Amino acid sequence: MSEFGSTDTHAENKGAVTHDPPPDFENSIAIDKLLEPFKHEISYRYSLFKALLKRLEQDFDGGVKNFSLSYQHFGLTTNKQSNEITCREWVPHVSGVSLVGEFNNWDIHAHTMCCNEFGTWSVTIPPREDGVPQIRHGDKYKLAIKLHNDTWIYRLSPWSKYLTQNTLAVFESLHWSPAVSHQWQHLAPPMPKALKIYESHIGISSWEGKISSYTHFTQNVLPYIRDTGYNCVQLMAIQEHAYYASFGYQVTNMFATSSRYGTPEELKLLVDTAHSMKLVVLLDVIHSHSSKNIEDGLNMFNGSTGCYFHEEGRGVHEHWDTRLFNYNEIEVLRLLLSNLRWFLDEFHFDGFRFDGVTSMLYHHHGNYWTFSGTYEEYFGHH
Repeated sequence: MSEFGSTDTHAENKGAVTHDPPPDFENSIAIDKLLEPFKHEISYRYSLFKALLKRLEQDFDGGVKNFSLSYQHFGLTTNKQSNEITCREWVPHVSGVSLVGEFNNWDIHAHTMCCNEFGTWSVTIPPREDGVPQIRHGDKYKLAIKLHNDTWIYRLSPWSKYLTQNTLAVFESLHWSPAVSHQWQHLAPPMPKALKIYESHIGISSWEGKISSYTHFTQNVLPYIRDTGYNCVQLMAIQEHAYYASFGYQVTNMFATSSRYGTPEELKLLVDTAHSMKLVVLLDVIHSHSSKNIEDGLNMFNGSTGCYFHEEGRGVHEHWDTRLFNYNEIEVLRLLLSNLRWFLDEFHFDGFRFDGVTSMLYHHHGNYWTFSGTYEEYFGHH
């Protein structure tokens, strides 16, 4: 058992899987007789789900609960007592990894990382002589990755919490560790029996001919949503994305909130203010695919077409021109589950709306496929 890896990186269960039906499944069949022909398939899928949960409980201390807290250990994390900073990253099948940035003049030899047997690299950086962390709030940093052919490539951490675009419109990672962070004032309201959802895009929430901000939305749009009788606001295009015209659906970094609209602390104030107005706040989450950007995305992260994605053709969504995650990879599950937990814990979102679920569930990803409503389309082998 390990906090930072598993001896088998694939999440699917390779042993015998029992066909245990979901709880109260017979009642579901009694209500809808059309489910009867698919009883075996539904039970099989539920058994796979149970097997994965069991495996997480066995391989990771604390099971799913602690597994989803990996954001506390991966990326850049600061020990508040010692002011040491640890960088931990999963970069399999490479020769070396170094942490570089403004703090060490981008020197690939200054802070080399050590690798464990799971392909997870780490380095701990002591504070300066005056006790201040060596990496300051706002410092730019990257991962320098040495491939087996001795070539060095530079990548952004998948766990980066704040990115900004440079003059070439390429995103750069900034260490986000403000001296004063948002102090939460309001608890989330009780979940309504019926949601009346106002779907919102921060950037286009103003009549002005410019990208709007978290602050403008908080001050001007939230009162309107409350006063017109809605009890829930759904925020789109929050996860960082290089291509603004994608409407936020070609995410380059899942943990960073879009800096186009402001800072993470300003987004927290937005959520806090919404809760004060008795509004539930949902986050539009994109875990079905990812931007194909290399320099500021996850694509070719370790120099290969795989890593977080399926290799070659299976890892490409031909209609969206994006990369498709390999959900069989345990480190992909770590990233995605931790991403959800991060937004729940750090930003106090109340729930999620998942985009592109069809692409996550079916091998055809919805391409050239029309759903007419028959159960065969959902529970068949597609």
